Amino acid sequence: MAAGGLAAKGVAGAAPGEGSRGLYFRRETTQSLGMNDQAKGLLITAIGVLFVVPDSLFIRLIEATAPTITFWRGLTSGSFILLGVLAVMGPSGFRAVLRTGVPGLIYTVLIAATAPGFVLAVKWTSVANVVFIIASMPVFAAIFSRIFLGEPISTRMVLTMSGVFAGLGIIAWGSGETEGASWQGDLVALGVSASFAGAMTAARQLRATSMIPAIPLAYIGASLVIWPFADPVAPVAAQWHLLLAHGAFITVSTCLLTLGPRYIGSAEVALLILLESVLAPLLVWAVIGEDPGPWALAGGVVVIGVLFASNLWALRARRRMRNAPQPRVGPPVA
Repeated sequence: MAAGGLAAKGVAGAAPGEGSRGLYFRRETTQSLGMNDQAKGLLITAIGVLFVVPDSLFIRLIEATAPTITFWRGLTSGSFILLGVLAVMGPSGFRAVLRTGVPGLIYTVLIAATAPGFVLAVKWTSVANVVFIIASMPVFAAIFSRIFLGEPISTRMVLTMSGVFAGLGIIAWGSGETEGASWQGDLVALGVSASFAGAMTAARQLRATSMIPAIPLAYIGASLVIWPFADPVAPVAAQWHLLLAHGAFITVSTCLLTLGPRYIGSAEVALLILLESVLAPLLVWAVIGEDPGPWALAGGVVVIGVLFASNLWALRARRRMRNAPQPRVGPPVA
């Protein structure tokens, strides 16, 4: 999945356990949501997913080194989001993030690390490999939640882990035989997936604080760190439109994927987010002819299929609990 949208999603969006909140910024509520809110959340989230789909295609189209793309990608999207945060929340949002201490710092650093990681992964291996591998983030989130938060791993997640790791094994096996794919890029993509999962785990300790202001800090901070290794001036003259469009798409997806999940559950969000993992390699294949290869497609089908079934399972379980009759409380016995 694209790094820009994942920062708002919690990336791959699936909850680490049955009772998890799932998304970084989702406002939890026990109030039953009406159909209008449900439709609104589905529409906003779906549009947000569509805007994050071209992220990897932009990286392919922009003719520049990975550090240069990372610099402009973080600077443009980070600046746009920064202006939006200041307009909506003002400086108080940043002060609240600063008060989160170590967990907030961990979240910001990990999100910042995923920016160059995602670009480097797309440069080193096929787009299909990258998005299918990053889709495994809920598995790492479940593991980290168990280690650092002491949360149990449900039977659903144990089965999900087994299926996802089998799919990742298929993708890794075929990387040496697919043109444009490499195990080095696959490892970077796996690191990006684990970093997002770590950020989500840290953010789950900060439910009372909106971590949205940390996103522009992470993006712009990553750009400043990578600046000495980049050549920012070279691509501007001929590709300024691609650079601005790249940042704009990430900004729109981040905003919509922050807003949409406020109206729907994390399992529903996760099902929609799987569209990105399917559509991104198809878009790159259609536009520039990058063939994912049979191994990536086979492994991707396993990963996406397992995650789809897992999230559908969680969604149905949640609906059964919501629709279950509540026990009546009778009058006190004399």
